[in-house]
Amino acid sequence: MFNQNISISVLQTMCNNTMIEHLGIEFTDIGPQHISAKMPVDHRTHQPLRMLHGGASVVLAETLGSIAANISVNPDTHYCVGLEINANHIRSVRSGFVYGTTKPVHIGKSTQIWEILINNEEEQLVCISRLTIAVLKKENDRNV
Repeated sequence: MFNQNISISVLQTMCNNTMIEHLGIEFTDIGPQHISAKMPVDHRTHQPLRMLHGGASVVLAETLGSIAANISVNPDTHYCVGLEINANHIRSVRSGFVYGTTKPVHIGKSTQIWEILINNEEEQLVCISRLTIAVLKKENDRNV
């Protein structure tokens, strides 16, 4: 499903000098129809009560879904952007890492939907998210 020649190191390099790098998100696995990453729960991702900020979970979810969408289309002709994301926060986390995995729900010509599950180190569900993606055609005069 994903474009060839995509590796964890390529994904990580794509994210240099972005919020993804700033939050310490690291890709951990690429399978035939999934991508996984981990994110630290520390001062970069805490909210004032010193637990994982819901917004940080959403950043992890959107990162996974958006990357997966973009490597599932022909990069010479199309690119993907988020249209809508929702997230249900199930359990708090104060330290360690959270682990996210995205899988496709729908892969269409103009839209995609990705589900992202985020678990704690005990493999308990922390957040479930769904990301809707627009698949856009590149224009000749615009370089995206």
